[in-house]
Amino acid sequence: MSSTRQSAVVVGVSGSRASGAALQWAAAEARRRSAPLRIVRSWDRQFHADYSPAAGWLTPDQQRGAATAELAAEVRAAFGAAVPDEVATELTEGVAGRTLVNLSADADLLVLGSGSPAAESVGPVIRACLSHAHCPVVLVRPADQ
Repeated sequence: MSSTRQSAVVVGVSGSRASGAALQWAAAEARRRSAPLRIVRSWDRQFHADYSPAAGWLTPDQQRGAATAELAAEVRAAFGAAVPDEVATELTEGVAGRTLVNLSADADLLVLGSGSPAAESVGPVIRACLSHAHCPVVLVRPADQ
């Protein structure tokens, strides 16, 4: 008996314009491939030095709530109220680069937004994914850049 795995497109989102463009591109690519789309928003607890002012600190629950709200907003912006059945969202706690590299092991394509036109000025998440992903990585810039 053989098992066929359906190709999956994973897109990392962060609330930026670039990640919104990446989500739009990934959704179109997943449709073209007839593949499921996994939309991933990773968040990492913000730790503060004891000597820094406590005003404005978010609790871990507030941080998770903010990440959840950002993920929901990006999905609404991309799909409106009717999210297709083949689209799954996932909120993960941890370092985004590490999380996305791990998820790339079960993906055929990893899509990320990049606000930078120069490869040498990309951030740590993109660097980690370009260096360690288990599948091809596509970087998408917003259309007006």
